[in-house]
Amino acid sequence: MRIPVLANLLALACVGAPPAVEAPQPNVILIMTDDQGYGDFGVLGNPTIRTPHLDALAAQSAWLTTFYVSPVCAPTRASLMTGRYNYRTRAIDTYIGRAMMEPEEVTIAELLGEAGWATGIFGKWHLGDCYPMRAVDQGFERSLVHRGGGIGQPSDPPEGERKYTDAVLFEDGREVQTEGYCTDVYFDAAMEWLEGAHEAGRPFFAYIAPNAPHGPFHDVPEELYREYLAEDLSNAAAPHAAGHPLPEHNDEDRRARIFAMITNIDQNVGRLCARLDELDLAEDTLVLFLVDNGPNERRYTANLRGNKGSVYEGGVRSPLFARWPGRLEAGNRSDRISAHIDVLPTILEACSVTPPEDLHLDGRSFLPCLEGMPAPEAERALVIQAHRGDAPVLYHHFFLRQGRWKLVAATGFGRETLPAQPRLELFDLEADPFELHDLAPEHPGVVERLSLAYERWFEDVGSTREDNYAPPPIHIGNARADPVVLTRQDWRRIGGGGGWGKDALGNWEVLVARPGRFTVEARFNETAEAGTIELSVAGETRRAALARGARSWTVEDLVLPAGPARLAVSLSYNDRTVGPHQVVVHFEADEPVSPR
Repeated sequence: MRIPVLANLLALACVGAPPAVEAPQPNVILIMTDDQGYGDFGVLGNPTIRTPHLDALAAQSAWLTTFYVSPVCAPTRASLMTGRYNYRTRAIDTYIGRAMMEPEEVTIAELLGEAGWATGIFGKWHLGDCYPMRAVDQGFERSLVHRGGGIGQPSDPPEGERKYTDAVLFEDGREVQTEGYCTDVYFDAAMEWLEGAHEAGRPFFAYIAPNAPHGPFHDVPEELYREYLAEDLSNAAAPHAAGHPLPEHNDEDRRARIFAMITNIDQNVGRLCARLDELDLAEDTLVLFLVDNGPNERRYTANLRGNKGSVYEGGVRSPLFARWPGRLEAGNRSDRISAHIDVLPTILEACSVTPPEDLHLDGRSFLPCLEGMPAPEAERALVIQAHRGDAPVLYHHFFLRQGRWKLVAATGFGRETLPAQPRLELFDLEADPFELHDLAPEHPGVVERLSLAYERWFEDVGSTREDNYAPPPIHIGNARADPVVLTRQDWRRIGGGGGWGKDALGNWEVLVARPGRFTVEARFNETAEAGTIELSVAGETRRAALARGARSWTVEDLVLPAGPARLAVSLSYNDRTVGPHQVVVHFEADEPVSPR
């Protein structure tokens, strides 16, 4: 444990002074919501959304007023968990195999777990659904999560499709049926778990990451939804930065649903803080709150430009509230430029945990700034980049922030390729926080200097490991995770298009952990016509006729050798060839297999 500086000095100065008393190991609660956005808080000026408990948390906290995240969720989560730029981690997009994080990455849960903390995650992981990339494989002793990037996606388990209420979740890797609204379930489970850790005499790290207010929006807290629906929400998105108008049409029903999800989060944060008080834990618990990216629609952003997916401020700014009554003074504010990569080193410093010497962190602790100490004079160049595709593209959809300057190439998150000539914009955010005036023509020297810094960053993060952007394989046949459910969330699309839609085609990169006999079941949402189904893996191919209306097909006694393989299932009928909804792979028995 680190001895407080003052106590240490007194011990050295006073002959016979009693030994210094070590500070208690703090608990840490990290809360990150999904698609909430910078402006969805009363304390940040939102005139409509009711967030009294989050506003109270902010009032009790030290703040970082210039805090950045990625424009979409999985990149933010990879950076948050590792303290490293997500381009080092293989998690570069949100779906089709690009949200799987390299298992060799060291997470905050692994570091704190090794130092004695109990570790738990409740909600959204989104860094790999299969072994060895699950949260339970990456340092979390307790895990209650949904699969994929959210409920309502192709990774939903059977009977759990699109269910926010009574959701089918995964507890320590096992499928469980829950009761109640999912956000309530996550907070209930977290509070029960942390109380148990406290009773066992262990400090705890709880990562609470609800999948709200992420869509779909059909299943929301009903009472809150009715309350908001009764209000006039036609102007709930205003005001917005001058020169960047909102669409004329605003969907008030959709907005009422989103606002209900946010107020439900607020109520749960209030319950959590009250429980910490009841357990007499508030004084020694660091509570960090942030969002993962900009709002999931154009709405109030405290006048910042852009929303989710954008590299303008409205897409990449987050509040950062830090409540720790025993150490941080409420009301302290720092404008030091910080980001998701800084959260891990901050938590480690707060817990007096030293990372391994060979662990390269991109982030740096902002704890001194929360404590009211001045920011260091040297300004780093912070870079955040994210767009669709299998690999980053130089100068495609990024920003670089250094001091007052922000260099932006807003080329579009949804594009996989770079437009012929990207437009570089330069903003002075001290004079122009709403990014209204492009100063690139007036300051070509600044543009050149920042461009060179960006290029150096791009080269650095892209050379972290061999085959830097290849997705990690999913392990099948491992005793720690069997059966394995392969979904469109983690497949690699075939043909360069289609994503994970119902007409898409893809395959999975797998590693057969041990040779033996396997059973493979292919699941379909529906088969409108009779057709031919084909399975291929590790040189083995099986085919069969599939009747109209069939929902599954099972292959037994499939003998596979150990090693890397590509698994694909396709259904052909009429002139169409499509992939399955999900594939379940089950290891049946060891059987020596000669390598091919």
